[in-house]
Amino acid sequence: MADQGGEPSPAPTGQGFGRVLVAVYGLFALAATARSAVQLATDFSAAPLAYLLSAFSAVIYLVATVSLARGDRTSRRVATVAISIELVGVLVVGAASELFPDAFPDATVWTGFGSGYGFVPLVLPLVGLWWLRHTRAAGGVG
Repeated sequence: MADQGGEPSPAPTGQGFGRVLVAVYGLFALAATARSAVQLATDFSAAPLAYLLSAFSAVIYLVATVSLARGDRTSRRVATVAISIELVGVLVVGAASELFPDAFPDATVWTGFGSGYGFVPLVLPLVGLWWLRHTRAAGGVG
């Protein structure tokens, strides 16, 4: 299948293993959204940085979920940016939470490199970026 420019289109990102990836991202979007909503509504002053980071991670997971599910050329670019931000976020927040634990009195999805979630937040962006690359190559655009 070719796009309008005559180049082969990449394989869809939301099919096969991509469905599992979309489901995991969707689950994390839901969990991070619920967690941040409760944290922001009930106790924002206790840990504003942590709670705002929870809300930010929720937005990133939501954007990644929708973009991976859509899988068109623009959505792939958006997914790549969102998942790259996710990877940087989990590494920076993970390191900061280890170096400055007092700044994170309450956990976020990314504190401790996602230790509260079985380190899935650390592995998930690596898998997501791999999947985007894999499906790009599978579609003939290498």
